[in-house]
Amino acid sequence: MSREPPVPGIVKEFEAVRLACDLYGFSPAGLGAFRLPGEYDDNFSLQCADGRRFVFKVMNPSRAVGLVDLQCATLVHLAKTVPDLDMPRVQATVEGKLFTMVARPDGTNRIAWMLSWVEGKVLAETRPHTRSLMFKLGWTLGRIATGLTDFSNSAAARDLKWDLSRPMWARSALDQFADPARRELVARALNRFEKDVQPGLGDFRRSVLHADANDYNVLVRGRGDEVEVSLIDFGDMHLGITIAEAAVGAAYAILGKRDLLATAADVVAGYHTAFPLEDREFELIAPLIGARLAVSVANAARMKIERPDDPYVTISEAPAWDALSRWDRLSPRVAEARFRDACGVSPKGDRRRVVDWIGEQAATMSPILDLDLRSADCLVFDLSVSSLLLGANPAATATATLTETLSSEMRKAGVAVGVGRYDEARLLYLSPLFGEGGAPTDERRTVHLGVDLFVAPGSNIKAPCNGRVHILANNASPQDYGPLVVLRHETPFGSSFFTLFGHLSDDTLSGLHIGQEVEAGQVIGRVGSPPSNGDWSPHLHFQIILDLLDLAHDFPGVCRATEREFWKQLCPDPNLILGIKAEKFGPPRRTPAELEVSRRAHLGRNVRLSYRNPINLVRGFGCYLYDETGRAYLDMYNNVPLVGHSHPRVVAAAAAQLGLLNTNTRYLHENIVHYAGRLKALLPDPLSVVFFVASGSEANELALRLTRAHTHRDGVIVLEHAYHGHTTTLIDVSPYKFNGPGGEGRKDFVTVAPMPDDYRGPYKRDDPGAGLKYARGVGRLVDELVRQGRPPGAFLAETLPSVGGQIVPPPGYLAEVYQRARARGAVCIADEVQVGLGRLGTHFWGFEMQGVTPDIVVLGKPIGNGFPLGAVITTPAIASSFDHGMEFFSTFGGNPVACAAGLAVLDVVRDEGLQQRALEMGERLLSGLQDLMRRRPLIGDLRGSGLFLGVELVKDRATLEPAKSQAAYVVNRLREMGILTGTDGPHENVLKLRPPLTLQPSDVDLFLSRFDDVLGEGEAQV
Repeated sequence: MSREPPVPGIVKEFEAVRLACDLYGFSPAGLGAFRLPGEYDDNFSLQCADGRRFVFKVMNPSRAVGLVDLQCATLVHLAKTVPDLDMPRVQATVEGKLFTMVARPDGTNRIAWMLSWVEGKVLAETRPHTRSLMFKLGWTLGRIATGLTDFSNSAAARDLKWDLSRPMWARSALDQFADPARRELVARALNRFEKDVQPGLGDFRRSVLHADANDYNVLVRGRGDEVEVSLIDFGDMHLGITIAEAAVGAAYAILGKRDLLATAADVVAGYHTAFPLEDREFELIAPLIGARLAVSVANAARMKIERPDDPYVTISEAPAWDALSRWDRLSPRVAEARFRDACGVSPKGDRRRVVDWIGEQAATMSPILDLDLRSADCLVFDLSVSSLLLGANPAATATATLTETLSSEMRKAGVAVGVGRYDEARLLYLSPLFGEGGAPTDERRTVHLGVDLFVAPGSNIKAPCNGRVHILANNASPQDYGPLVVLRHETPFGSSFFTLFGHLSDDTLSGLHIGQEVEAGQVIGRVGSPPSNGDWSPHLHFQIILDLLDLAHDFPGVCRATEREFWKQLCPDPNLILGIKAEKFGPPRRTPAELEVSRRAHLGRNVRLSYRNPINLVRGFGCYLYDETGRAYLDMYNNVPLVGHSHPRVVAAAAAQLGLLNTNTRYLHENIVHYAGRLKALLPDPLSVVFFVASGSEANELALRLTRAHTHRDGVIVLEHAYHGHTTTLIDVSPYKFNGPGGEGRKDFVTVAPMPDDYRGPYKRDDPGAGLKYARGVGRLVDELVRQGRPPGAFLAETLPSVGGQIVPPPGYLAEVYQRARARGAVCIADEVQVGLGRLGTHFWGFEMQGVTPDIVVLGKPIGNGFPLGAVITTPAIASSFDHGMEFFSTFGGNPVACAAGLAVLDVVRDEGLQQRALEMGERLLSGLQDLMRRRPLIGDLRGSGLFLGVELVKDRATLEPAKSQAAYVVNRLREMGILTGTDGPHENVLKLRPPLTLQPSDVDLFLSRFDDVLGEGEAQV
């Protein structure tokens, strides 16, 4: 062992090894020491020859013995009281001591001690921070609190800047903040502590606390629901108020999070599960979190002066300022209510009794309109995400359009009142306010907490029962109510509730004043008109509120779906007062879980769903799909909506024709002739005869029939892992199916050729002859079949195999294959279902990339933008062979509606320049992916063209070991983040990207950002 001279004040690795051997009896053979990060002390990871690991700590000379004794005693106590937690265990020296003093060559005396190694990744390097993980963090802190309930140590009663019983020292740092807004922010947090916490400090539970569950002291193992959490570094232990442990853990957990309150609530819920909170402790959590954040930034300001060159002291300063600023804007009462809700603890007040009283009194309450909805007729609208009234484009529901649509429906129904439902998720709320500045795929506020009454502008609004004017606001509300009135009503048993009336006329407020008494039936306002009513269609937003939670006119009228149960507890159904007959609202909508159960009961079990957590999709427009809550998903996966989901021109063309005529092809019709001519004009000679069918599967089936009629052979050569459709014949020619689960294996008439994969196959991309080499392999198969007396009738292949893994055949491949096949009398079929009509950007058809012209082209899926439509285009010679007396008839193949949709798709591709868009967006996407590939070793290969791209994930770029589990993780995590993708390829490790051709630059950037984040998580599984 080398003996380097020790550096004064710093323990070197060789010295750590020597001390470990002397103090703990380790053998020096194979013992290694590696320095760990530390602010004050020298910490080492010790690795023994037998694989055991330990943490060896040599303390800073200034460390008091009592502090080390406190840590050792705590860990020994926890080992006894909560043995289920995987916590560091103190290792005794050969003399049986938990710690010992060692003399250093530099003349200092240091305390040395050792801990067992705890496996895990620090929280700072763990992604994602799921709700399960945050809950488990809180649970672990709660278990530690349980374990330390009866623990005491005199050293814990120390004066420490992190003691949340005494955060007021941070006021002395206010002068360090040059920005007055920051000074005020810290001062407000401290003032809240002084007002809400300090007066009752002596009455709250106290115990010894860890008090430092920051991102580098929390270790994480496992994923999802199997996650485990450990805590290290007990150097900030002290005696404090017990609830501070949960507050500190939550304060650190919210750093960098978008939804601070949801994250904090998950931590608190976990803590409460392990260590139940007392009722009054719920009031302390929010101000304690604010105080901890204030102390953090105050400490950073002070440390920057004392140690200006040490980045460690300010490592969390920026996220702490961000969190403090956003936490400052939260209502402490909302936070308390959310914490209670997350923990399943009843809120303050008797809400259930109030709701029951309202229901009992409703029959005697005054109608809030001039007509009584309990008896008057009305029309309940569907304004939900799946509404058929509003169209697919969320941005197209302008106020004037919505007003006319609803007015027209009311006129047809002969009613004076239209009703918008309570607890309905809507896409009407498009202002940035409702998205709160997030990405398009982030959760927005969509769930309506009131009832809308659509009536004529100027209609009277009346108080339902006696009360007082509590709030008046005129377009001041960030909740977008427009002019509003809130009345406060008292119950006979001392509780109160509120009724909110929004979107009133702007002169409503002039006749009222705060505190004014109103009687049941008294007019308190009139329905307003746009734009002064908040620029909405004329209507009243009516809402019951049981507790305003100090939000005043900021109380939400719309909430996020993940919070709907919480806000519904505060805002019961206003129909309690209105009394509209229940049957008018229709049956309740089924939840996704209920739909899944029903689906299993009614559909075949092998009709599968995508993703670990299936999505209930109810609307689509452009490149986005929407679930029943209004959550948007960027569709990077579904190639079928070629020109975007619900493209208005395609929808209009199909709807107009459907409203006029839809019949079969035994009758003359302009659409089928016109559409066939348009398709022929896009294809090279001699491809000039068109057959229409209703699907890609039907088209491939027909292509094989044409082949057999022309060649009088049934033999087919296909590629490995190919898929061509779901009919019996196509299953037989699809190795993806017949070699997969439930498949019956290859039939005699099918020959499988190797996939021309220049990444994973024997001939690589850097081989200029790779295409010819793969093609010659097909040629040898053809020759062998001829030798056996079974010459093939067709070579059938996707020109760029998709299910096979988004494969781009090497140059020259198809030219050679086609030449070899045709030389033996076979027909060449190009399956262009996935890549035709400009998706590749550089070429309109996939076969053009290879410089060939097939004998038969198969189209499906995208040519109708999702409308059932397929086509087979072939040569006159092959068509003539098929004209052998038997009629070909596909009932709805080429029907007038399908052809109208197909014509509209061709128009949109041409008029909107979508082939060029595919080229430009594909280049942008590929460039971004190449940048990711340089930084993310999980990406093994990138391939494709335009908006047909494959991203192959591997565990090792040298061995090409497929990263199948990581690919599944990436796809499901992207789904959770609002991005839809899927996997293909023999190893299910190729991410396929085939979005609509209407993809925008912002969509590309959003995908790349989210993909980068998820790749970082997925790499942890390699």
